[in-house]
Amino acid sequence: MHKLTMAEIAKFQKDYHEKAQNNVAKLAVVNNGLLNASYNHEGANKLNRTFSIEVPTDNVTNQKQSGRCWLFAALNTLRHKFAQTNKAKNFTLSQSYLFFWDRIERANIFFENIIETATQPLDDRVVQSYMAAPDTDGGQWAMAVSLIRKYGLVPSYAQAESFTANNTSAFNQALNMKLRQDALILRNLVKNNKLDEAEEKRQEFLSAVYQMAVIAFGEPVQKFDLEFRDDEGKYHMDANLSPLDFFHNYFEDDLDDYVVLFNAPDHEFDKLYSLPFEDNVVGGSPVKFLNTKIDNLKAAAIAQLKAGETIWFGCDVGKASDRQNGILSRDLYLTDLVLGIKTNLSKKERLLTRASGSTHAMTLVGVDLVNDNPRQWKVENSWGEKAGKNGYLVMDDAWFDEYLFKVVVKKQYLPEKLVKIWEGPATAVKPWDSMA
Repeated sequence: MHKLTMAEIAKFQKDYHEKAQNNVAKLAVVNNGLLNASYNHEGANKLNRTFSIEVPTDNVTNQKQSGRCWLFAALNTLRHKFAQTNKAKNFTLSQSYLFFWDRIERANIFFENIIETATQPLDDRVVQSYMAAPDTDGGQWAMAVSLIRKYGLVPSYAQAESFTANNTSAFNQALNMKLRQDALILRNLVKNNKLDEAEEKRQEFLSAVYQMAVIAFGEPVQKFDLEFRDDEGKYHMDANLSPLDFFHNYFEDDLDDYVVLFNAPDHEFDKLYSLPFEDNVVGGSPVKFLNTKIDNLKAAAIAQLKAGETIWFGCDVGKASDRQNGILSRDLYLTDLVLGIKTNLSKKERLLTRASGSTHAMTLVGVDLVNDNPRQWKVENSWGEKAGKNGYLVMDDAWFDEYLFKVVVKKQYLPEKLVKIWEGPATAVKPWDSMA
C-alpha cells in the first residue's frame, strides 16, 4: 500500500496556491457552505409555475418525521380520482390506517423469511439483508396495493395520525430490536427441528407486534360513517361502512391495471424484474419493475396526465434539489465549478457505484410541453405546505432524466410490447441490487 509522504503533501499545497481562484472559492464556501456558494440562480429562474397540462389539485399532505412517502403518494393518486368523481378535491385518506397493517404484515413476512433461511449461516448475505431491515417505513407502489386490497381504505378523519405515525424512529428501533431477537429464537428452533414450537412462537411474536402497533398507532377502525361536503357545498353521508366497503364502493377497482416502469441503465432494458425481498404481504402483489428507456416513462406519464390522472413516481430527491423553494433542477448547484473539479458519472455509473437510487416517492400532477416536448413538471409532495410553493415542487426535464427512476402508469398508455413484458415472467434480483 502507498504511504502518503510529506513531500507529496507539500506538492498538494503548492498546487492549491498556484490557482488564485481557489482562495475566492474558499471564502465563499467557508462563509456560506458549499450549496449556497454554488447555487445556480439562473437555472432556478428558468423554472416557473405555469404548466400546459395540469390536473386540478389543492391541499397537500404531510408525512412529517416518517418514511411513509410511498403510502402518501399512493393515497394521493387515489384521492385525486375520488375528488374528480365526487367533486371533493380536498378529501384525504388515512395513511396511518394502512401503515398500521403494514407493520403487522411486514413482521409476518419477516418471520417467514427467517424460518425459510434458518439453516443458512447468520452471516449469509441474504440473512444479513433480512436482519439489517426487519421492518422499515419505506416502500413501493405494489406494497400499497397489497395493503389496500386486503384491508381497504378509510378517510383521514376516521383514523387520525398518531404522534408515533408522524415520528417513527423510536418505535422503529424498539420494533426492530424485538424482531431481531425473535428471529434468533425462530432460527434456533428450526435448526433443531422443533417446527411445531417454532410455529407457536411465531404466533406469539406476531401477537406481541400487534400489541406494540396498537399502543403506538391506535387500533385500526373497523366501521365508520363517510361524511363530506363537495366543492359545491353539498353534504354527503354513507353510514356504517367497513374499510373494504369504502374501497370497493368508491374507488375503481383497477389497481391491477397499473404498471411500474423503471429506468435503470445498469440493467437490461425492456425486461421485467422482481424484488421479492421487498414484498410486504404474503400472497399480495409482488414488487416488480419493467425496466425501459426514460423516454417511455415520459411518454406514458404525459399521456396519463393528459387524461386527467396523476402519477406515483420514485426518485432521488436529495440530489440537485432546493427543498425550501421547491425546485428540482439538474444544474441547480455548480459544485464542480466552485471546487475546481469535474464529476460526470452517468446515471448508469451512479447506480453501479451506489451514488444514486430511488429514495422518495411523490406525485406528478402536471407537465409543461413546448412543441410536444416536456420542459418542466409539476410535483405534489408530502412534506406539508411550507416546503416548496404551498407544498408543490417544479422539476426540470433534465432532472427527470437523471434522478427520476420509476413511474406508475396504466397499461392503456403503454405500447403493447411493454404490456406483454409486464404480463410475462420476471427475473428476481438480490436484496443488494441497485434497483432495491
